Amino acid sequence: MFLFNKKKKENYPYKIGLALSGGGARGFAHVGALQAFEEYGLKPDIIAGTSAGSIVGSFYCDGYSPREIMKIFADMDLHKLVEVTLPRKGFLKYDKFIDFLREHLKAKRIEELQKPMLIAVTDFDHGKSIILDHGDLAVSIAASSSIPIVFSPIEIDGINYVDGGVLRNLPATPLRDKCKVVIGVNVTPLQREKYSHNIVAIAERAYNYLACGNVFPDLALCDILIEHQDVGDYNVFDLKAQQKIASLGYNSAKNVLESLTDEQRKLLNW
Repeated sequence: MFLFNKKKKENYPYKIGLALSGGGARGFAHVGALQAFEEYGLKPDIIAGTSAGSIVGSFYCDGYSPREIMKIFADMDLHKLVEVTLPRKGFLKYDKFIDFLREHLKAKRIEELQKPMLIAVTDFDHGKSIILDHGDLAVSIAASSSIPIVFSPIEIDGINYVDGGVLRNLPATPLRDKCKVVIGVNVTPLQREKYSHNIVAIAERAYNYLACGNVFPDLALCDILIEHQDVGDYNVFDLKAQQKIASLGYNSAKNVLESLTDEQRKLLNW
């Protein structure tokens, strides 16, 4: 699917901007897509990411290759990233995840990354979508990934933040005026009919409905759109399926890139 904007400026600060959606473990499809981009000689100049997209995007902007990102998360499971807490603000807290990010990311602040990175979060206190382009990198990623009810909100400078997907799951908007070409990668398809009836699964499903419903304005801003329908067979905590999900992401991106028209290739200067 390709959506082109009629209004274009003459000059942009960046050529290619990449918007990566949220989606939990489905975000490993982003890694596969990045691998396909590299094989076709496409490298984004700036990335905007929500939740899982902020994780993958930040590692890529920190200088890690797609294969290196997969290796870092190869033996990871949910228990190593989170810990159960008394359910006052959420059932799980992200202290271990923040420590994991600080251990593996070379940059400590967003503005120290090798490539510009924009991280979408939701200001839970004021009900606003916020784009972070500076500040503590690990804490910002955790805030962008904090699904309400499941995880406790992340406090930054006295304000509580939760998952950016609550209001903007595909952050193409902050890229549109900055980039000649905006590529969107959406890993949050419509939900499966069957689901578990425990409280975490119900919270996950509610979050996914929000994420699916708020992407349409951002989809319309993408010049090239890659949507991974098959990843809907996996839930947001299915970290053990990362290789399968990454392969789906690679194949979807490759299929789209091979289907580009002459006009689309010209837009990318191919």
